Amino acid sequence: MPIITTIADLKRLHKRRTPKMFYDYAESGSWTEQTFRENTSDFDLIRLRQRIAVDMTNRTTKSTMIGQDVAMPVALAPVGLTGMQSADGEIKAARAAEKFGVPFTLSTMSICSIEDVAENTTKPFWFQVYTLKDDDFMQRLFDRARAAGCSAIIITLDLQILGQRHKDIKNGMSAPPKFTLASMADLATKWGWGIEMLQTKRRFFGNIVGHAKGVSDPSSLSSWTAEAFDHALDWDRVAQLMKMWGGKVILKGILDADDARKAAALGADAIIVSNHGGRQLDGALSSIRALPAILDAVGDKVEVHFDGGIRSGQDVLKALALGAKGTYVGRAYINGLGAMGEAGVTKALDIIHKELDTTMALCGRRDIRDVDRDILLVPKDFEGAWM
Repeated sequence: MPIITTIADLKRLHKRRTPKMFYDYAESGSWTEQTFRENTSDFDLIRLRQRIAVDMTNRTTKSTMIGQDVAMPVALAPVGLTGMQSADGEIKAARAAEKFGVPFTLSTMSICSIEDVAENTTKPFWFQVYTLKDDDFMQRLFDRARAAGCSAIIITLDLQILGQRHKDIKNGMSAPPKFTLASMADLATKWGWGIEMLQTKRRFFGNIVGHAKGVSDPSSLSSWTAEAFDHALDWDRVAQLMKMWGGKVILKGILDADDARKAAALGADAIIVSNHGGRQLDGALSSIRALPAILDAVGDKVEVHFDGGIRSGQDVLKALALGAKGTYVGRAYINGLGAMGEAGVTKALDIIHKELDTTMALCGRRDIRDVDRDILLVPKDFEGAWM
């Protein structure tokens, strides 16, 4: 086993051990992948101010996200098909998050169901939903999440239609994988993954199969999106869904200041600045570039969280210093899961936490809640002087 010190190390193992279609699903964007790339590269434009001769004892990264105590202001983002990266992947990730003390968010497009995760964890988790046309199915999803003890839902607003993801199309991505010459040749080199998959019964979309009606191909994300997602979504529908749930709600997919104001006016508990990991509108601003304008627009009217491009604890610190109250990691923990299962998710969180704590100290701060823009050096045009 190689020595693992970074998320990049986990990513290399993930690529070696996981079938190509599922690795590509995690590590790709839509169209030219410009936004996917800039989500990470734009972090590099922000520099940190090193401070010296500052007492660095008694440091803490503890904080809260929507009133929930967290070991660090980092949540595991909702990621579809997590159970295809590693057998029972959602259960493994939820366990790791619970032990570490950070929130886990289960995707509607998970392989393990809401009930599977609830039966294998002891603390409430968050549940992410898409905006679907079928009110009966939505109500049953909410009822199931309530029965499982989910403490909040995240409503994803930026996926009424699916962005064109060339790698997924070329790979024929489905859950479970369809057997073609190409997929069989690839699977033959991933025997460890295959043995694990043979030992679990969870290989389909657990929240959909057996629950949704009239879906012709439940193994296909694109088929499900085309048939079930609400293309007529508007803010009135968002308000209706929030009322249908009746508990804490986080609205995900905010990339524009006007949309942030509308989300805050609806009474959301938090909003997530996110471009869906660069998997929807290619050419959109990176999440980190969009963050400052949204923070300026909503002030303290709503808790602002951040998602997109985080691959290190330093990235977390930069988002928090700009003003975000919480952050989400998706690909970083998926790299760990694909590399080493539950232990890999824990390793990813350990890496991010150590980098966050060390960098905070070297910037002269001892409490993550005291981090602000003073620790950053940001290019004057970073926030986008766009015409």
